[in-house]
Amino acid sequence: MPNVNELLEIAKAEINYLNLGEVFLVRDLFKGYEWNRISRSDRLLLGTLFLNFMRNENSRAKVIEKTSSGQQKYRISDRQKEDF
Repeated sequence: MPNVNELLEIAKAEINYLNLGEVFLVRDLFKGYEWNRISRSDRLLLGTLFLNFMRNENSRAKVIEKTSSGQQKYRISDRQKEDF
């Protein structure tokens, strides 16, 4: 199982495959069985690291509202596709 920093790099790379205007959660960037294999503590840390990346880096995605269950939602913006 990859460590949290490796998971963050995977998530950052996956946003390049999303379409303009698409809304997603961090968990959407992983296959269901991959996400389920990540420990809860690592998923929480990954969510925090991904949120910090979105807020601090020049990214294709914008932070938007949270879901009713407290998961952060993101939307792909019109910025140029970038390789992370």
